[in-house]
Amino acid sequence: MKGYLTVYMALSLAVLLSLFLAILEGVRSNTVFLEAELIADIGLDSVLAEYHRELLEQYNLFFIDTSYGTAQPSVETVSRHLENYVEQNCKTEEVLLGEWFYRDFLSLEADNVRISRVATAVDAKGHIFRKRAADAIRDDIGMTYLQKMMDWLNTVENYSLNERDLEQEKKLLDQEISSYDGSERLAGDDWVSVEVEDPTRPLEMQKSRGILQLVLDTEKMSALSGIGVKQNNLISARYAQGLVNQGNWNLEEQESLWDRLLFYEYVSRYCGCYAQPKEEGLLRYQIEYVIAGKNNDLDNLKSVVNRLTALRGAANALYLFADQSKCAQADAAAWAASGLMLLPEIQPLIKGAILLGWAYAESLYDVRCLLAGEKVPLLKTKETWHYDISCVLEGLLDLDGGASTETEDGGQGLNYGEYLRILLALTPIQEETFRVMDVVEMDIRQTSGNQFFRMDGCIDRLEAVIGIRSTYGYSANLTRRKAY
Repeated sequence: MKGYLTVYMALSLAVLLSLFLAILEGVRSNTVFLEAELIADIGLDSVLAEYHRELLEQYNLFFIDTSYGTAQPSVETVSRHLENYVEQNCKTEEVLLGEWFYRDFLSLEADNVRISRVATAVDAKGHIFRKRAADAIRDDIGMTYLQKMMDWLNTVENYSLNERDLEQEKKLLDQEISSYDGSERLAGDDWVSVEVEDPTRPLEMQKSRGILQLVLDTEKMSALSGIGVKQNNLISARYAQGLVNQGNWNLEEQESLWDRLLFYEYVSRYCGCYAQPKEEGLLRYQIEYVIAGKNNDLDNLKSVVNRLTALRGAANALYLFADQSKCAQADAAAWAASGLMLLPEIQPLIKGAILLGWAYAESLYDVRCLLAGEKVPLLKTKETWHYDISCVLEGLLDLDGGASTETEDGGQGLNYGEYLRILLALTPIQEETFRVMDVVEMDIRQTSGNQFFRMDGCIDRLEAVIGIRSTYGYSANLTRRKAY
């Protein structure tokens, strides 16, 4: 047989071969870009998979610790990790049976891989941290409960319960009453020097015992935590001194009121307090620390108890001044006291002092109930009022007996933790955000290998410029963003 090739076939083969090679090169080119995108995404996902395990376990937060257990956080370290992942995904040595069945059709390698932008937990005055905290419990909290929290805050705001200072009001009244001491009054035919006796003095003597002694019995006082911490190396102190790492991400996210409420709920769930101390935490009363910012449990609790007493005092005064029966009792007692002192003109002052002292005494009882695990309504009624006027005139505060085992309103009202949520909402958001991060740093640093942990070294999103090139002459430069 003779073999031959026609001119037509020769020309056709040349055209078909050119078309085949062009298609082959086009496939290679597009595959390079597709493979580059896949490698970039896998590399970034691998970096995000390096989230801090202890942070997730204790606080349900996803962040990359850029220090990786060392003393110095560095975004450059993250860049090197990303570059390593990109390089590993470009290689084909580990392909199953690749030595016999696989030929590297693309021949890719990493080229200029770097992190261009990051956002740290402290960025935007702690907005990133609050956002992650809110996201951590968003699916666990119903809108009904958030609405209840909103109603509590509206009650506090509408009645200005956080603005009234009963202690200062009574102090001013007492000073005005005492200014009449030694004044001359006509008694019959003789002028006598008036001696002013404060009818609320028995209550004032009780105050000298100290706020914690008035709301806790001896046994509970002896069991209080006295643990303290050094604050100079915590994130709040470093932020105030301008010694924190910050990202370069231009944040435009808005924070809604619901996000704030979720953040308060997050703090309540993941931090300890007097009612539920966090035994494994460096501080036991962590929510009290977030509110007060003192360096030890005892001072934080004392500060919170004072704030609760002030809040309850304002609410109790609101009810007391509107109750005609109790006002009449105070009016009669004030007339009797001013008459004995021959100073009828100070009767309104004495009445005001009695009512304010009465409201304060009731607030001590309320706080004692809260610390005993009971509930107290935000606004009192006749049925939920506890003390009679003898608490002011005789200083009878039931301190030895403590709070009852059942609330007088049948269990209606707010418990200690819910009042703490109100105080959290009344605390400046930036201050409490960084104090929560203080608590996180304290606790994480107690775990193995994390003694240098810093919240400002934690990032939750990043933007990377990833260059990948092929020895066949192709290259891809990609910009990718990833976040938790």
